[in-house]
Amino acid sequence: MTKPLLHFTHGNSYPSGSYGRMLDDLRRDFDVRLTDMLGHDPRYPVGDNWHALVDELIAQLAAYDRPAILLGHSLGGAIGMLAAWRRPELARCVVMLDSPVVAGWRALAWHAAKALGLGRRLSPGGIAQRRRTTWPSREAAFDHFHAKSIFHAWAPGALDDYLQHGLVPHPDGVQLRFSREIEADIYATLPHDMGRVLRAPYPLPIGFIAGTESEELRQAGMAATRKLVGRNLVMIEGTHLYPMESPQLTAHLTREMIGRLLAQGGGRMQGSRQGLAHDRGSLFA
Repeated sequence: MTKPLLHFTHGNSYPSGSYGRMLDDLRRDFDVRLTDMLGHDPRYPVGDNWHALVDELIAQLAAYDRPAILLGHSLGGAIGMLAAWRRPELARCVVMLDSPVVAGWRALAWHAAKALGLGRRLSPGGIAQRRRTTWPSREAAFDHFHAKSIFHAWAPGALDDYLQHGLVPHPDGVQLRFSREIEADIYATLPHDMGRVLRAPYPLPIGFIAGTESEELRQAGMAATRKLVGRNLVMIEGTHLYPMESPQLTAHLTREMIGRLLAQGGGRMQGSRQGLAHDRGSLFA
């Protein structure tokens, strides 16, 4: 039987291969496709409110012969949410992994900050543009990251996944694949217009898995997210990077959320594009 199609989109600065432990678990039940690195295709440059990045994902989804389950972490969850809102016929449901929805007064304040040219200064973009990008060897890169406290909570092997998919050869050793300038630009152009998605019911089932210790969610607030997803919100112990901290549990909760969302979709999900009914039955019969 054909496995249900699932498209995953990564968080800022983490190529999708960095989520290898979680994705390998999901591959047991899903046909997993990936957006490798948003913002690095010159056809879809980073711009304010991430409109071109949404276009990039839509172009990938439109090439499939059936709608996909959209899964994304942080940046990737927001891009998936915006893509499915614009083109709901391309998706079956959306699962956002700790992807803050910025709306209300926070969005107004952020819009003003960007208009004043403070986007990088008031976001992690300022740190990103100063990020170290080269090391004499992979081993030196491992030591560099392993010394940082945020990586101590990662599951065994998760840092290896990040280095395997996040490094490329460099004349002086190795360097990050993900451009620090693009990373900084993505942070500095975070949308201030997400509130438009909340003006009417979202066009298809959508859910959210939130980290209990996520500083990003604390800063963005949860009111807009709760309005978007309603009762389709669950918590997982961990920080904003819980997909690397608890990849198997993240995959388990993702499966549960997808099952819940597809059940809510009911008849709309059946046969909306060729092959979908067969797809659904292979996992949820």
